[in-house]
Amino acid sequence: MHAILCDRFGDVANLHLADMAAPTLNGERDVVIDVAATGVNFADTLMIGGTYQEKPSLPFIPGLELAGIVRSCGRAVRRVKPGDRVLAIVGHGAFAERVVAQEEDIFPIPAEMDFVTAAGFAIAYGTSHGALRWRADLQPGEMLLVHGAAGGVGLTAVEIGKAMGATVIATAGEDEKLKIAAEHGADHLINYKTESIRDRVKEICRGGGADVVYDPVGGAAFDASLRAVNWGARLILVGFASGYVPQVPGNILLVKNISAHGFYWGSYRNRHPELLEAEFRELFQWWREGKLRPHISHRLKLAEAAAALRLLLQRRSTGKVVLTVTP
Repeated sequence: MHAILCDRFGDVANLHLADMAAPTLNGERDVVIDVAATGVNFADTLMIGGTYQEKPSLPFIPGLELAGIVRSCGRAVRRVKPGDRVLAIVGHGAFAERVVAQEEDIFPIPAEMDFVTAAGFAIAYGTSHGALRWRADLQPGEMLLVHGAAGGVGLTAVEIGKAMGATVIATAGEDEKLKIAAEHGADHLINYKTESIRDRVKEICRGGGADVVYDPVGGAAFDASLRAVNWGARLILVGFASGYVPQVPGNILLVKNISAHGFYWGSYRNRHPELLEAEFRELFQWWREGKLRPHISHRLKLAEAAAALRLLLQRRSTGKVVLTVTP
């Protein structure tokens, strides 16, 4: 089979297309999947660079999520069968024509959902849903501030926030990106390059602030958020796309009873897999109802993985970037 191989940590330019032996069943809960498409994530760039919280042994195949058709199943597998159309989450290995995944990490997709949509669905929507439902406990009528609102996870947070009944304030650094956020349900828009996040939030909230902040960016956006929230606000940190990890001043948290939560959705695969099953039931239902409209700005071929990853690093993509593997 063909796969993208990382044989040394560093720049995505080091990746190359390799011809490798296809994986086969090993454990009784293994599922072999013929990959149709695979999602590209910012976390892939960190793993390739050797700076991600999970560091695979070299050489390895990058890629965290995929969609395709089940080829074969271990003898203990009950949730899926050969021929099923599924999406799956893996620790790495998705940038390939064939993958082995564990049964609990595989979810049958709606019959109407195409593979490209499914390939970029799991991590972005799973992260935003878990952050807002499990950690933030977002309530109908609350004010939700979403940073990086046209990015891979930011745009899904806009949609999920609306599905949960919140009023959504979206921030981004370009008007074209804000236009996309508006098309996906954002009620208010802030261009942080030309406007003050703090001042605009207070204006929108008539002197008040946000109840929940969803932040995949970090940096100056996070610092501004601390001064643009209500008493009892919840700040959810899901990433640091700016490259700057903010330091939280405890005195500000204390005075306004603010809570800051880190959220790493991937850890729930091992610790609380039952939550993911319920999560995808709700997400697929929202998708069927038209509340979620996945946005894919770029579709590239498997061999173009390095170019796809550069789109993320250079912030030239919106929504998701997906690699197509089979026609």
